Amino acid sequence: MSEQAQKPSGAPPAKNAGTAPGKPFLYVVVCAAGIAEGVSKLITAAQERGWEVGVIATPVAMGGFFDTAAVEAQTRRPIRSAWRTPGDPRPFPPPDAVAVAPATFNTLNKWAAGIADTLALATLCETYGLGVPVAVLPCVSDTLAAHPAYRDSLVRLRGMGVRFGEPFSGEPAPDGGRPEFGWERVLDLLDTPVARAPAGSPGP
Repeated sequence: MSEQAQKPSGAPPAKNAGTAPGKPFLYVVVCAAGIAEGVSKLITAAQERGWEVGVIATPVAMGGFFDTAAVEAQTRRPIRSAWRTPGDPRPFPPPDAVAVAPATFNTLNKWAAGIADTLALATLCETYGLGVPVAVLPCVSDTLAAHPAYRDSLVRLRGMGVRFGEPFSGEPAPDGGRPEFGWERVLDLLDTPVARAPAGSPGP
């Protein structure tokens, strides 16, 4: 059995050639959705699978959508939300993979359009050129998901090789219960190879 075949689902890939030795580094991009309060579950799962984790949040998400102090203690790194000045050291190494969870309607549409007006979006826009795997757990209401611009954005992002988990609307089930947000699913997606369209292609 090959080494790759023996690798458990969701395990991080090997470090790229030329990078420093150590654990592979995962960027977790957090958007402003109510479910973001549970992002520590994703961080814990990633660390248990051998990832080092750094969190990048949208500016709105920093305004009370999750416990920033707890996340910084958990990752032992500052959360990034604003651009550093040229003289500041880079707080994170280059990513080996990127997980976007939860991903909102606004972030997905801007990312697909190439809009980089926040650090989180600029980071996501750069991932295509970096060629690192990117997995997304959308958190978008059914009414917003019906918008044609959103559907077009998903087509473009999939054409760029972005891996998507099942849609999550956050709306209650018929019995009144709330569905679980599958945080660990984004790690499973990173273990699944996905072909991307050639650079410059708008996607399928």
